[in-house]
Amino acid sequence: MANESLLVAEPRAERGSRPAGRLRAAGRVPAVVYGLGSDTVEVTVPARELNHILASGANTLITLKIGGDDALALARQVQRHPTKGELIHVDFIRVRTDVAVSAEVQLRLIGEPVGVRDGGVLEQLVFSVPIEAKPQDIPHDLEADVTHLAIGDQIRMAEVSMPPGVVTTLEPDTLVAQVIAPRVVEEEAPVEGEEGVEGVEGAEGEAPAAEGEAEASEAAGGDEGSGE
Repeated sequence: MANESLLVAEPRAERGSRPAGRLRAAGRVPAVVYGLGSDTVEVTVPARELNHILASGANTLITLKIGGDDALALARQVQRHPTKGELIHVDFIRVRTDVAVSAEVQLRLIGEPVGVRDGGVLEQLVFSVPIEAKPQDIPHDLEADVTHLAIGDQIRMAEVSMPPGVVTTLEPDTLVAQVIAPRVVEEEAPVEGEEGVEGVEGAEGEAPAAEGEAEASEAAGGDEGSGE
C-alpha cells in the first residue's frame, strides 16, 4: 500500500523563469498544490527530500506542511530536465483518505513460465495498470504469476489479482502477457535451376572468346588463301 511522507512547503511569491531558476539553484523546486475545491497555492519544496520521496514510488502519500496547515497530497505531473534529470516543477493534488483517486501502478510478472523452459518466449504487453483506489490503498505495484504458462498460453487482466479496495479501468479481456513459440529462421533453399543458370552464364561469358577464336580461324584461312 502507499507509503506516507512529510514535506515542508514554503509559499512562493515570485513567478517567472528567472526566479524559478534561482530557486532550483538554491535546492528548491517550484510547485503548485490544487484539488478538493480549494484554491491553487504556489509553493516551493526541497529538491533533495522530494527526490527521496519519489524514489519510494510515484504514489507515495505526502503530508505537505504549508505554513500552519497540513494537506494530504500525491505528486502528479513531475517535470524533470531531459538530460540532467533534475526536478523542474511538480504538481501536488490534494486527496482525502475516504475518496478514491486515479493512479497508475507498475505490473510485474513473477516466475519462469513452463513454456519458456520448453523454448518459448515470454511477451509482456501491459507494463502499467490504471487503477482507482483510496490514497492509502494504492499498491506499490501489481503482480501476475506466469509460472504455469505453456507455449500458446495467455494471461488477461481478469486473471490479475487486485488488492482489496483497488479496481482497474482496463477491460477484463485485455491481454497482459503470453508465451509464444520461438521464431525459427529458416535457411533459404536454392532456387531450382540456379546451378544451371550459373552454367549458362558461364557459357555466355565464354561465347565472346569462342567468337574470337572463330574470327582468328577465318583470318588465318584468309592469309593462307592469299599466300596461294
